[in-house]
Order: sequence, then C-alpha cells, then structure tokens
Amino acid sequence: MGKLIGFLYGLVAYLLFAIAIVYAIGFVTGLVVPKTIDSGPAGAPTEAIIVNLLLMSLFAVQHSVMARPQFKKWWTRFVPRSVERSTYVLFASLALLLLFWQWRPLPAVLWQVDNPQLAAALLVVGLFGWVLVFVSTFLINHFELFGLHQVTNNLVGKPMPAVRFRTPFLYNLVRHPIYLGFIIFFWATPVMTAGHLLFAAVTTAYIFVGIALEERDLIAVFGDEYRRYRQRVAMIVPFFGKS
Repeated sequence: MGKLIGFLYGLVAYLLFAIAIVYAIGFVTGLVVPKTIDSGPAGAPTEAIIVNLLLMSLFAVQHSVMARPQFKKWWTRFVPRSVERSTYVLFASLALLLLFWQWRPLPAVLWQVDNPQLAAALLVVGLFGWVLVFVSTFLINHFELFGLHQVTNNLVGKPMPAVRFRTPFLYNLVRHPIYLGFIIFFWATPVMTAGHLLFAAVTTAYIFVGIALEERDLIAVFGDEYRRYRQRVAMIVPFFGKS
C-alpha cells in the first residue's frame, strides 16, 4: 500500500508539473491562458518589480537548494528516497504556479516587431526553444528527471539503475541544451515589455548560477570524466564557452 501511495503521489506531482510547464508556454507567449506575463491591471512599477523579484527568488531558492546533494541527504531522513525527486518536482511546480498567479505586469513596450512575418518567425523560434527543452529531457531520462521512474520502480520492487554519465546527441553540441532551450524561449518574442524583459533577464542570470552549481555537483560525482567533457563541449552556445 505504501508503494502504491508513493506511485500515486509521484503521478500527481508529474501531472502538476505538466500543467505548470504547459501554462508557462502560454504565460510567456501570451497565448490561450487567462493570465499572461503582460495581462492584468498595471500597478506601481516599483511594487511590481519587488513582488516579481521575490516570486522569482522563491522559485530560484527552492529549485537550487532542494537539488543540492547535501539537502537531499538531509531531506531523505524525512521522506522516502523513492519520492524525493517527485517532492522536488511538486515544490518546483507549486512555486512556478504561484509566480504565474501573483505576477505583476509591467506593460510598457520596450521594443516591438511590427512586420507580421518576422513577428510570426520570432514566435516560432521561441516555441522551438520549448521543443529543444523537451527533446533534451527525453534524450537523457525524462521520467527519471521528473520522478516517475523512481516511484514506478519502487512500486514494482525494482532498484534504480546505477548513475551513468552519458552525452547523447545534443549533449555533444552543448552541455546544457535544456537551459539553451529556455533562453531561446524567454528572449525570442516579437513584443518585449518591461515585465517580459525583467523575467527574461532574471531567469537567464539564474540559469548561469544554476549551471555553476550543477556542474560543481557533476564534477563531484563523475570527476575527471566530466572535466574532460567540459573541455570538449561548449556550455550553452555550440563551439563557444568550453572550459
């Protein structure tokens, strides 16, 4: 029964992640969803900036702290190891949904592409960023990344396989294709408002902080194998930024 509850918990966490990530596409592009990055009444700019920075900081702290090995070692004293990743995904999704809900618009337009064909092309490029994100997750192990693999194996009594260092396809072009996809999506827009610029700039800065923390952990696990990988493959932009 405990294993079944753990599996259902992981499934709920994954479904909440799916909702948050699909909503994120509409939130940034302004398509379909009721609340977007630029919708809603505009309040005082200073208040909006402070609230938005706090919301993004909450997500960044949760996302980074709960991903660290030291935290995982402490956290799994209270939650089963099989649902540790699902719990991380659940909290990240809740922080993201809170950001969407409480985001304060800054609708002043900083630049805009008026040509319809070029505007549509930028939108397509941005959506391609999301395709890159999803493809990159499946190239490694999408369901392990978001906790479903762990709770499924726990349900059937199968141990998780040993961690291996792999660099399939896109990971031989850049070390972090998932982050590259996010950056493309955040910046490829036909209309750049002050709020969108704040969101894109802060999240991009956080991505590079996250890369530094993540690579430190990867070196701790894989040692010289990862160091050689950093020397061979660029960080974000193909052929640029090798260590």
